[in-house]
Amino acid sequence: MHPSPAMKANTTAAFLGSLLATATSILENNPLVGRNTSTSPSVGSTPFGYKAGTPESVSNLKDKIKHVVWILLENRSFDNILGAVKRPGLDNPANNGLVCNPVNITDLHGATLCDRLRDFDSVVNDPDHSITGNNFEFYGQFAPDNEAIQNGTLTPTNLGFVNKQLISYPAITPDTAAAQVMGFYSEDEIPTLIDVVDGFTTFNRWFSCVPGPTDPNRLCALAGTSAGHGSNDVSFNDFGINVNSIFETASANNISWFNYDGTNGAFNPDSLFFSWTHTNAPKNIVPIENFFQDALLGTLPQLSYLNPSCCDLNTNSMHPSGNVSFGQVLVKQIYDAVRQGPHWSDTLLLFTYDESGGFHDHVPSPLAVRPDNLTYTEKAHDGESYTFEFDRLGGRMPTWLVSAYTPEGHVENLGINPVTGKERGL
Repeated sequence: MHPSPAMKANTTAAFLGSLLATATSILENNPLVGRNTSTSPSVGSTPFGYKAGTPESVSNLKDKIKHVVWILLENRSFDNILGAVKRPGLDNPANNGLVCNPVNITDLHGATLCDRLRDFDSVVNDPDHSITGNNFEFYGQFAPDNEAIQNGTLTPTNLGFVNKQLISYPAITPDTAAAQVMGFYSEDEIPTLIDVVDGFTTFNRWFSCVPGPTDPNRLCALAGTSAGHGSNDVSFNDFGINVNSIFETASANNISWFNYDGTNGAFNPDSLFFSWTHTNAPKNIVPIENFFQDALLGTLPQLSYLNPSCCDLNTNSMHPSGNVSFGQVLVKQIYDAVRQGPHWSDTLLLFTYDESGGFHDHVPSPLAVRPDNLTYTEKAHDGESYTFEFDRLGGRMPTWLVSAYTPEGHVENLGINPVTGKERGL
């Protein structure tokens, strides 16, 4: 067996699990710090200038962070959002050169289409982000050989994105398909996210938990497993998930939390995936408007989990056909509320996505340790049946850590283990 490349990856479940493992030191109750009376800067201000990976930096995470604010945005890959951002250390087309996909995955010497700047904010034709859709995008086939993937004889090439978009939407042209799934935003189109990149820490190697759609990935981020779910099935809407979650663990450790719900009633907020929450903590689900009030008044819980709205034009999760610009407004609103409130100096904000949404990224997804022995089977677009064993991660996504102690303009490649304070091993 070759060493699993999963050790080089970061996932939301792993990061938040590490935080909870040190809950008594990171999330303990402490007196409020004095209100910051200085004028709130634009997104991207890191006043203390700490360097990543130093003992002081790790100590700050363990001893000074008393509140965590966490939001999962929707369905964007790293290259889709940050592909044109020319900053040292970012692994993207702007720094490394454009990447191309064949129009027909069975003809690698035929016509190809490449990464390019987008000419629109929204994407009307939502790319396939099912498990078998991701299979085709990563491996060029709907039902790849799982054993070959695990022993390294079959590796992801990420060459199937254009072809898969054409399969999903046969009426569009190849160039339209490439614009939709291979395009990325100019720096002028993502000013808020550029400020976050310049002012705080960006992760180069943050992957979704499951190479599949929204609900299994949100479940896995919250529970460390998708509990055998690989699609957005009915269990997520009827409180049908019976596994331990970060919310149940927080309550068991006397850690205060709220799920701030911005879904506008379109679907359940994520904490209501779990039967435990429905039975034991329904009052911990409050409107997202409460977050902004709590942040400004200094009454945030120790863990704030925010659900954005999804997934139409006037929503703010960035999920197609929603606008990236609306999502940036939400990111800045969250930042400003914390920055202007009394908890800025003891709060860590985690901005990430649930999954990459079928958008192209040039970095192959790594293998992963199975969280349990469960599997998931679905029928692909071509009628093939495929069983997934939850032994590899999904697509690469933009992720940022924001706090008064986060290194300015830093790009993290492997990730610091908050429990040991050491760089993750190769």
